[in-house]
Amino acid sequence: MININTDHSFSIKNTLFSFALASEAADVFEECNTIITGIGKVNAAYELTKIIQEKKPSLIVNLGSAGSNFFQKGDIVCCTKFIQRDMDVRGLGFQLYETPLSGLPPILEYGLKMDGLQEGICGTGDSFEMEHSEVLYNVVDMEAYALAMIAMKEQIPFLCLKYISDGADDNAAEDWTIQVHKAAMAYGNLLGINKLSAERL
Repeated sequence: MININTDHSFSIKNTLFSFALASEAADVFEECNTIITGIGKVNAAYELTKIIQEKKPSLIVNLGSAGSNFFQKGDIVCCTKFIQRDMDVRGLGFQLYETPLSGLPPILEYGLKMDGLQEGICGTGDSFEMEHSEVLYNVVDMEAYALAMIAMKEQIPFLCLKYISDGADDNAAEDWTIQVHKAAMAYGNLLGINKLSAERL
């Protein structure tokens, strides 16, 4: 079981774990239901939509690395709010980050809060952000908004945990390559998933 908070627990067998890259999952999650979406919102949206029609999970868990100049490297942050940080149609009179005519607000609020973790606002975009100065979001990734939106539309509970691998600054690329391999082990420890427990899933 995955115990998220006092109100929400889910069977690991019926949980879908979503990663952008196989390196973020390593071999920690090899006995679980996993999906490797590839990088970016389009890849994430396509792969998740395809697999939920087949698997019909009771919970979607997005795990991966992310940048932040607010949280510390090595922190695991629970994101419950999401911004599409590269959506800018202000020229047509819409708010910054608002998707025109979607009926969705600029900040999408959908996600479970996990006890014991700091809470963050994730800015998702199809760029590796290295000069983060935005104050509306404090975590930067490239997939979570799309995953959260699909989970919301499909009415599937969603948990988004981000391992802070870099500061979303000039050193982001170098820091990411060093830190990303640590994410899987950190998630495995947090969620109680490892090879020894795989047979009891």
